[in-house]
Amino acid sequence: MKKKLTILTLITCLATVTAMAGNFSDDLQIKVRLGYNIGGTAPLGIPATIRSLDSYRLTPSLMAGVDVMKPFDARWGLQTGLRFENKGMDIEATTKNYYMEIVKGGNYLAGMYTGGVKQKTKEWMLTLPVLATLQISEKCTLKAGPYVSLLLSKDFSGYVYDGYLRQNDPTGPKILMGHEESERATYDFTDDMRNCQAGIQAGIDWQFYRQFGLSADINWGLTGIHHSDFKTIEQTLYPIYGTIGVYYRIK
Repeated sequence: MKKKLTILTLITCLATVTAMAGNFSDDLQIKVRLGYNIGGTAPLGIPATIRSLDSYRLTPSLMAGVDVMKPFDARWGLQTGLRFENKGMDIEATTKNYYMEIVKGGNYLAGMYTGGVKQKTKEWMLTLPVLATLQISEKCTLKAGPYVSLLLSKDFSGYVYDGYLRQNDPTGPKILMGHEESERATYDFTDDMRNCQAGIQAGIDWQFYRQFGLSADINWGLTGIHHSDFKTIEQTLYPIYGTIGVYYRIK
């Protein structure tokens, strides 16, 4: 009798959970997304040692993903999902007395650098956002919340040119850097980058035609791209990107 009662109880519990799961998924909204990230890794406030930003080139910073949103009532909901994306930057800048660690002719050098810098940053990652949503109209949704990213591939490297390095301190020996490839010095801080990043996201979805929509988001990293014990670059660099994209609502 007890065995039959136990089996009956298990069957009842399973049926209840299945029914609850079915009710939970009835009003889920599912969207697939494609987008493009525009931005860069930058300190909060440009230091005096960076005199000018001379060029900024767009990189293939693409984003693709899927989102699932659960509405709690007519206005509020919770959205999560998974995105595969790249956040990249390709810039040239002019510095003055900027601390650098570089390699020239196979020799390691450190000191205060003045001159041109070409920087390349590339981060391929999987991103998981957890966002609160607010339905402000039938077609328009606001969203905001934290995200976490796991880096799959990364690169933070570049070279210096048309300048000079004062070795060790501002009065140290002067080492010239030329314009040609053989006259430059290189650097690579890829191994000092974090494998996991976290930040906050805010944005808007606008469903403009049937199941199709446009989106715009701001993604602001709260953790620097390098480990906290990395001191070669004076300022903490944060990934700050805007994302423009399109989506299709499957359900």
